[in-house]
Amino acid sequence: VVYEQEGVFIHSSCGKNDDQDSLIAGILRVIEKENEVVVDWRPLDETLDTSNILCAGKDSSSVVEWTQTPKEKCSRGADRPSSYEAEWDMVTTVSFKKKPHSNGGATTHANGESKWSFLFSLTDLKSIKQNKEGMGWSYLVFCLKDDVKLPALHFHHGDSKPLIKCLEKHVALNESPHDERVLLVKTQKSLSQSFENLFDEPSYGLLQKWKKDPYIVTMGKFSKVTNYIVGSLRSSDPSHQRRPPSEMADFLNDTIPGLKINQQEEPGFEVITRIDLGKQPEVSRREPVSAEEWAKNMDSEGRILDVDYIKRLIFKGGLCHTLRKEAWKFLLGYFPWNSTKEERANLQKRKTDEYFRMKLQWKSVSEEQEKRNSRLRDYRSLIEKDVNRTDRTNKFYEGEDNPGLILLHDILMTYCMYDFDLGYVQGMSDLLSPVLYVMENEVDAFWCFVSYMDQMHQNFEEQMQGMKTQLIQLSHLLRLLDSGFCSYLESQDSGYLYFCFRWLLIRFKREFSFQDILRLWEVMWTELPCQNFHLLLCCAILESEKQQIMDKHYGFNEILKHINELSMKIDVEYILCKAEAISMQMMNCKELPQTVSEILGIENSSVTPDSDTGEDESGADLGCPTSLYQSISTPVIAANGTRDGAQQMAETQSLAPA
Repeated sequence: VVYEQEGVFIHSSCGKNDDQDSLIAGILRVIEKENEVVVDWRPLDETLDTSNILCAGKDSSSVVEWTQTPKEKCSRGADRPSSYEAEWDMVTTVSFKKKPHSNGGATTHANGESKWSFLFSLTDLKSIKQNKEGMGWSYLVFCLKDDVKLPALHFHHGDSKPLIKCLEKHVALNESPHDERVLLVKTQKSLSQSFENLFDEPSYGLLQKWKKDPYIVTMGKFSKVTNYIVGSLRSSDPSHQRRPPSEMADFLNDTIPGLKINQQEEPGFEVITRIDLGKQPEVSRREPVSAEEWAKNMDSEGRILDVDYIKRLIFKGGLCHTLRKEAWKFLLGYFPWNSTKEERANLQKRKTDEYFRMKLQWKSVSEEQEKRNSRLRDYRSLIEKDVNRTDRTNKFYEGEDNPGLILLHDILMTYCMYDFDLGYVQGMSDLLSPVLYVMENEVDAFWCFVSYMDQMHQNFEEQMQGMKTQLIQLSHLLRLLDSGFCSYLESQDSGYLYFCFRWLLIRFKREFSFQDILRLWEVMWTELPCQNFHLLLCCAILESEKQQIMDKHYGFNEILKHINELSMKIDVEYILCKAEAISMQMMNCKELPQTVSEILGIENSSVTPDSDTGEDESGADLGCPTSLYQSISTPVIAANGTRDGAQQMAETQSLAPA
């Protein structure tokens, strides 16, 4: 409880302010919960009627309405003070009526309070109207979404200013330009709210009820939403199909604050500074690293002899499956590259003890304890839902009572103990699933997952800083690679690249087959040939689809649908070759913009000003040490799968910047 005030009254009659029977005394509280802040008013008298208690949930406007009851109507008295306005009479002219609601409807207080009790989340607050009574006390009215107004609260034993100050810590309140007595809530729209507003017009009528958080939207509903969009457009007025770029920019700024979107100020005028990246080189890939190659690169004590060399081999060909269980522990940072076999065995023993101590923490929580721990309860509920729908077509996870599902659940629950602040966010099960599949061991899978989450942590944080930074970086890279394609995307309100959100969030997990994702991830974990190689993979996919998108004049909805339908249709070897070729193009560019050099971690003394690809206003630190691969003299397999013994690998070319 961050605010509490007694002597806050509701006046239940029409103007008979002297009659004490017409006043309902109560307590007003502001309560901070784990995921929201609520305002709660309830009467002091616990013996009043409990049948009609207004409890506004997160979607109060679709749950609660006010209806006039004729027998309760009361004409305004002539002796009413002039300061009284119609809304102050709400309690005598309306009663509460619950709308039917398929998702559960309005809830009520469990303990007996009167019909005047109410509770609402600050996310539902639209405005506050305040005024001064002639008698000296202040009163105010809360207005919720869709103009649902709650009973006026009269502060007989104090001022309402402390309440306003308290609320301003959680929401931004601005004075209305039309009425100085009204404070408007300026909301920082969540991704889900903004996405709902994006489709709030006739052509998107079927999407009105789509109200999920960004992760649920991205992970669970993306394809359905795309189909709804296209289906509704076919029968809609073409004039409603386009939204102004400025409006789209506002939407994205609300969704991910700090995400810059370049829009043309004047239609018909475009100034682009083009940089010649040269022709993309031909790139081939080799066979996966074999057990023999791996063993040859170890000394008698089990140390890796040449870490850079083995990483280059993995980057160019991946790993044979029998090696993954061991090699992934090195790639993910669970095993130090310079450790001996004995040191690794001791590390595993310590980590096993540590893991089961953390697992015991949640295993030993009783039902009674969990009832008082809403956060742990929420984590468990989310994990159970996600585990039951993660990779169920894979034999490792299929069927009921599958031991793989039990391990998936237990590891995610234990991770909540390891990082309780982050806990569990939808999408994390997608990252764990391939790791557990490869490790086939609960403890090893957990610590490899911990290392992977160290890389991915920012993707799942509430502020979405990681996602914001990556979208900005991707925009810079794509603009350098093909400014014309970028301009086309912007002209179709798609320059913000939101359709790449799922790719970045869970590293393409839903875009490639399960076996292909094993190959893709192990290649990315080498951190070669440069930093943020996954962004170049995005560029490679987009560039591969550019011709179809532009030739067929796809608009916003068609682009979204087309990109979404690429899932499970992308050739992983082709995209890896193309992304590597793009990296070579950029590394060999003599006029590489500084921003791009920092994104890729390339040390380049011949850089051009940032203005060539747009300045980075995010304030994110994009730089990192460069990591370039060198030559490998081994036979290769081209992207089409044919062996070419005469052709040496593409990386025999020097990739150091000119």
